[in-house]
Amino acid sequence: MAGLEIFHTAFYTNRLQASAWKVGESEKAKGTGKLPDFDKLWDYSHPDASERRFRELLPAALDSLDISYLAQLLTQIARAEGLQRKFQDAHKTLDRVDKALPKSDSRTLVRYLLERGRVYNSSGSVEDAKRLFLQAFDLAVKSKEEFYAVDAAHMVAIAESPENQLEWNLRALDLAENSADERARGWKGSLYNNLGWTYFDQGNYQEALFMFEKALDYRTQQGDPVNVGTARWCVAKTLRVMGHTEEALEMQQQLFEEYQSAGKKSGVVYEEIAECMLVLGRETEAEGWFAAAYNELSRDPTVANDRDRLARLKDLGKVGLQRPS
Repeated sequence: MAGLEIFHTAFYTNRLQASAWKVGESEKAKGTGKLPDFDKLWDYSHPDASERRFRELLPAALDSLDISYLAQLLTQIARAEGLQRKFQDAHKTLDRVDKALPKSDSRTLVRYLLERGRVYNSSGSVEDAKRLFLQAFDLAVKSKEEFYAVDAAHMVAIAESPENQLEWNLRALDLAENSADERARGWKGSLYNNLGWTYFDQGNYQEALFMFEKALDYRTQQGDPVNVGTARWCVAKTLRVMGHTEEALEMQQQLFEEYQSAGKKSGVVYEEIAECMLVLGRETEAEGWFAAAYNELSRDPTVANDRDRLARLKDLGKVGLQRPS
């Protein structure tokens, strides 16, 4: 699912800003006997910083003698390591969790299965990943852990073959929409997005657009500007593929202006602007945007294996060629 790879850090769960975290928080929690909610410390765009914050909690977690808390904290350290493509380190961290499972609760086991599966999936062992995601789903349903049941179902969809992805995404969405758990309902934005990419990859662009627009509505209600920008990008890309090129270009240019005002760069926005201009016969203008897209995306580890895509950007952007003076 190529679209998921582009924005994987934004679509799996609502992005949680961690700027409010203070280094001394773990000591305060230790002093009051209350351990902090480490899930709120996630910044999926910066897994290295998230890992550091999680590790700062380890002394207090060890002193607490709360094995389930410590084991679940370690699962998130492993997830952060996996997002940095430190797969061996992630597996070693999860081996520590594995030893604690006999003395932990069912939620800990579900989270262990999920994170071991994610590491396998990201490192290319898809069948091993799917087996663990299915185990996590079954256990989460039996344990009435609806948030993690939705998480597991959506991960099964990602690991599944294209013909089975739709079934699992719809199953995850049904769980989220009908859950009494607010956290489980919070998956809806990501699932609308994932269903959009499933339909997109099937060539069913009208259904893809419908899902991406639902994702945009949901993200707008939630108010996270990063997720809103991602959802707008998906709508615009689908409009381009459907032939509404000028509308798509206008949306991508608006995103570019907003990112530029915020001091941010986005290779995928540059890429889409270039593609729109190419369709509209503005090849000379498109060249610079293709080059800018290549310069950004060639440094993006989530795109590194897409050699054909990078080669096309480099070629159309005439990167490395001597330009006439």
